[in-house]
Amino acid sequence: MTDRLYIYDTTLRDGQQTQGVQFSTPEKIRIAEALDALGVDYIEGGWPGANPTDSAFFDARPDTNARFTAFGMTKRAGRSAENDDVLAAVMNAGTPAVCLVGKTHDFHVTTALGIALEDNLDNIRASVAHVVAQGREALFDAEHFFDGWKANRAYALECLKAALDADARWIVLCDTNGGTLPAEVGHITADAIAAGIPGDRLGIHCHNDTENAVACSLAAIDAGARQIQGTLNGLGERCGNANLTTLIPTLLLKEPYASRYDTGITHDALQGLTRISRQLDDILNRVPLRQAPYVGASAFAHKAGLHASAILKDPSTYEHVDPALVGNARIVPMSNQAGQSNLRRRLAEAGITVARDDPALARILDIVKEREAQGYTYDSAQASFELLARGELGQLPEFFEVKRYKVTVERRKNKYNRMVSLSEAVVVVKVDGEKKLSVSESLDEAGSDRGPVNALSRALAKDLGRYSDLIADMRLVDFKVRITQGGTDAVTRVIIDSEDGAGRRWSTVGVSPNIVDASFDALTDAIVWKLLRETTS
Repeated sequence: MTDRLYIYDTTLRDGQQTQGVQFSTPEKIRIAEALDALGVDYIEGGWPGANPTDSAFFDARPDTNARFTAFGMTKRAGRSAENDDVLAAVMNAGTPAVCLVGKTHDFHVTTALGIALEDNLDNIRASVAHVVAQGREALFDAEHFFDGWKANRAYALECLKAALDADARWIVLCDTNGGTLPAEVGHITADAIAAGIPGDRLGIHCHNDTENAVACSLAAIDAGARQIQGTLNGLGERCGNANLTTLIPTLLLKEPYASRYDTGITHDALQGLTRISRQLDDILNRVPLRQAPYVGASAFAHKAGLHASAILKDPSTYEHVDPALVGNARIVPMSNQAGQSNLRRRLAEAGITVARDDPALARILDIVKEREAQGYTYDSAQASFELLARGELGQLPEFFEVKRYKVTVERRKNKYNRMVSLSEAVVVVKVDGEKKLSVSESLDEAGSDRGPVNALSRALAKDLGRYSDLIADMRLVDFKVRITQGGTDAVTRVIIDSEDGAGRRWSTVGVSPNIVDASFDALTDAIVWKLLRETTS
């Protein structure tokens, strides 16, 4: 028999408290649909009445198998639950579940709320009872519980029992400040259960201020808690919340959790985890964290030659799970640490066949090491590496030849008498023996300048003859610049991430003392790689 664990996602509420994050209603709907497809049990949609977006989302929320939950706070002192307008707004969202946050740390009750400890207990009891009386599933978020337990254990437990006596389905222990360590979380959770709070009605909500939110959540599960709260990609206030994109695969794939618990999430759904993680970053216009466990682009990257050699024989030598289980992929990047095992593996992944004794292998390695000494990096620019290798092997078609290019940046006054920038690029290429000149300005829909690199990208892609349609769905999604040497010998490295309509994502690199030249080289590689895929697939 397996125990049921319930996954509660608060990306749309607690995750929205991340600095710089503000979801629109359509974005919230997309995220909710992705969470439902993943198979979480609860989706906390926000705080109805707190802002127009949250209120609009509850009106437009999609139909889901997951239980939609509205978040709010317990009633205020001096009024009844039935006559508290803030609580009424939460109830009016019409969700099947309602989560109310309340104080459990005596210091916060007397200092932040400025009320008596008994009045706070009455607020908890009356609010939870009101939710239950309306036929809703009630959850009580015990705010600052772990700090409260350490300061006044008896009162913190009284708060939990007040919610339990009012028939709350879930009582969630919150490490609101994120400073409690895993051993403490396990001990205190076990103590709450021993004091009479049933484990199958207990949840855990951890923040990541010591980088321990996932470990603390697992400690609470080990102690008997059966609901886990967190967010996709670890979004949340300050340092974030417990990361569900780490917790969920850990619970499904790692022992003892995999055989001991049922999360309601299937292994088929788990294969969409990487896609969902990156979809969220795309909505937020953020670059996915390469080092993210399970879903990061580097989570299954093997750079050292010794590792790559072993991976060729048996992937389990340096991988704790199969990357396909979470929808990710293995990468054997090229770098100046690489040996021929890495090289052969990387060439094979690119569909390049080469004999083991081909002298080109040694030449490619020498070129990689020489270029990385100049500032290139091929472990994070796999597409540029593939083009380098194909060129050395005589397997790279010449789609076009760049004859010349230039870019200018002009500062001038607009019709509102404000100084604005305008970037203009001119690119001349030769395609099928014919020279083509393209000019492009870098302006967005509002007429604002998007910079010289954008102008170059537009001009280069504007007219490539018979190849133009093949790159029409291509777009630049990230642009990274780094100075690899200082002083008068400064060298600029530019890495560009590109994406197309087929969902392919690739990285290219350019290096030069001139940032424009480095950018143009990376842009050119990006287009050539795309054309290579379109003409050989």
